[in-house]
Amino acid sequence: MISRIDLRGSTADPRELLPRAEFDVEDALEKVRPICDDVRHRGVAALIEITERFDGVRLSSTRVPQSDLDEALTGLDPKVRAALEETIRRVRIVHRAQRRTDHTTEVVQGGTVTERWVPVDRVGLYVPGGLAVYPSSVVMNVVPAQEAGVQGIAVTSPPQKAFGGKVHPAVLAACALLGVTEVYAVGGAQAVAMFAYGTEECAPVNMVTGPGNIFVAAAKRLLKGRIGIDAEAGPTEILVLADDTAVPAEVAADLISQAEHDPMAASVLVTDSVTLADAVDVALEKQVAETKHRERVTTALSGRQSATVLVDDLEQGLAVANAYAAEHLEIQTRDAAAVAARVRNAGAIFVGRYAPVSLGDYAAGSNHVLPTAGCACHSSGLSVQSFLRGIHVIDYSRDALADVAAHVVNLANAEDLPGHGDAIRARFDWTVPNN
Repeated sequence: MISRIDLRGSTADPRELLPRAEFDVEDALEKVRPICDDVRHRGVAALIEITERFDGVRLSSTRVPQSDLDEALTGLDPKVRAALEETIRRVRIVHRAQRRTDHTTEVVQGGTVTERWVPVDRVGLYVPGGLAVYPSSVVMNVVPAQEAGVQGIAVTSPPQKAFGGKVHPAVLAACALLGVTEVYAVGGAQAVAMFAYGTEECAPVNMVTGPGNIFVAAAKRLLKGRIGIDAEAGPTEILVLADDTAVPAEVAADLISQAEHDPMAASVLVTDSVTLADAVDVALEKQVAETKHRERVTTALSGRQSATVLVDDLEQGLAVANAYAAEHLEIQTRDAAAVAARVRNAGAIFVGRYAPVSLGDYAAGSNHVLPTAGCACHSSGLSVQSFLRGIHVIDYSRDALADVAAHVVNLANAEDLPGHGDAIRARFDWTVPNN
């Protein structure tokens, strides 16, 4: 079911050998460009037509009425409500601790630089609604924005034909629990365009966050600059770094848990134990046959993006994990905490057998909007910091400026920008020496 890649004895760059999902955003760009242009020029009328074409739903308005939010919360299963409330509580605890405070540094007497942290004014948060429904993604997007102090928060999610063209009630209920009242029934690239350009019903935003399909990722790339984005999310991925102490049934269950997201999801096991690899294969056969979404899971596990990777030892395993830079990295080895401390590239690290990725997806308190496709080597997951901008505030007295004026003039002349130097001289009646 899951292929094997044997890297034992190999000195090749593992990045060239490791499995990865095919996710051609560039190719999707040309498909989303006319959609985004249409929304830009025709607004709500374009959104209604595009939604009918792609989602099979005819909207009268893109804005979700408050009555739908209230109805969804009232009808929410009490057990699901309790789970969402606990998830919100835990995620809020973690993200509240990420808040930054302004800091002033005195460079010289009379000269200070203050770094102010200012939230973006307005954000658009995308919640997927394709093969699965994600009220948890509402929490993961909204809570850090709220804790950052963002004043304008709008959520969008695709309308569901099965629910009469409304946004899935679980998503609406999560919005209601979080106090979000501005919600739109729009999905895909057209939703990103709605946020970027604005329409008669939706004011434009400064930033768009949240995972989505390849067309959402392509629209983010296309419109980046007009809007800020968190990342171009690709298919979900898990890498389990395990030795012979790992429990095969648990490793198999964790690989399946991510494979059920999407046929393109990547599930990778890296181990120095052939015995474990064989046992995981057996466990996968049994568990996949019993799982609800076995067709989807089978496609993901047997795809080129998933594999069991055999390595010589833990050192090589760590090198492979760091090269892969997984969205989700589980460490199931002896002294897992010490091994985890040596990881440099991962969206999130799950330490030991009692911290599976499923915990992070819902109720660990961490954020599940994470970098994919190897981007964890340079990017972070969604956090309060994602919604903050650092602004330097420079405050110098006359004496403090005079003390450094000659240096500024000399550097300006060295760069052949004499006007820069003249701007300094003008403040001192041209008395600053030009040397």
